[in-house]
Amino acid sequence: MNSSWNYIIRRILYLIPVLLGVCFLIFILFNVVAGDPVYLLLGKHASVEQAAELREQLGLNKPLFMQYLDVVKSAFTFDFGRSWSTKQEISSMMIQGAIPSLTLTIPAFVISTILSVLFAILVAFYRGKGIDLFIRVTCICMMSISVLVYILVFQNYLAYEFGLFEISGYEYGFPDFVPYVILPIIIWVVLTLGPDIRFYRTMILDEIYQDYVRTARAKGLNEKKVMLKHVLRNAMIPIVTYTVVQLPFLLLGSLLLESFFSIPGLGGMTITALNSSDFPVLKAMTILSAIGIAVFTLIQDILYTVVDPRVKLQ
Repeated sequence: MNSSWNYIIRRILYLIPVLLGVCFLIFILFNVVAGDPVYLLLGKHASVEQAAELREQLGLNKPLFMQYLDVVKSAFTFDFGRSWSTKQEISSMMIQGAIPSLTLTIPAFVISTILSVLFAILVAFYRGKGIDLFIRVTCICMMSISVLVYILVFQNYLAYEFGLFEISGYEYGFPDFVPYVILPIIIWVVLTLGPDIRFYRTMILDEIYQDYVRTARAKGLNEKKVMLKHVLRNAMIPIVTYTVVQLPFLLLGSLLLESFFSIPGLGGMTITALNSSDFPVLKAMTILSAIGIAVFTLIQDILYTVVDPRVKLQ
């Protein structure tokens, strides 16, 4: 137990240099590589006086090291300053935008993960048979279609022509938001089923052909018990890895779905920031995603011990 806690504390401490490095890369990208944002905001024909005044307002007249420290401070305090375009506190914008994003991404992610694992178990159980071939071919066909096609076709027919769902918009509060996220959730699930089923199927099949499975069969266990008790348990390690890695991106929302369905989430906020060259918002979203990935990677390692007691945190 002590070794596990030591490992967790050590990994938490490792997050500090990781975040410092990420902040440095973000600083280089936005403050050096991207050029002077003042002329992006004012235009090429801005006067020197106007540029100097705006540069002072934005804090861009500070030494580069001080600007880097501002990025580091924002990562540890979650104080990202104000948006250049809306003048609002970015932290408040992110809190407000996180709610619509999570009402879309969490149900969609849970539904798609459950369905993908169930279908993967089914095709692995009936591997080489007609149902396996049918589902695999269907997955490939689903993956071959662009996300824009799904959005436009579903919006046009299911929402506009048949009136089954809301075309766009969003209302805060449960259950008012439900009608507005049902169709985006369906599209999300359809988009992710193909690659997820193929991935989970591969992981399960890798376990099916291991020696311990042959031993279990030789002891007289039926195929269903072998699949559920032995194969699926050992296949959970790559499944957990694949699942947990995706969790940080749920907070960031879906750029295309939120944009096309006018959902005021973090994905839509990112698109707006890109179009208006709102660098503070873009930096905040990048820092948030980096922190999320680092934290959930630690959670991922801890969960290994839950799904497989043979794994020890050291």
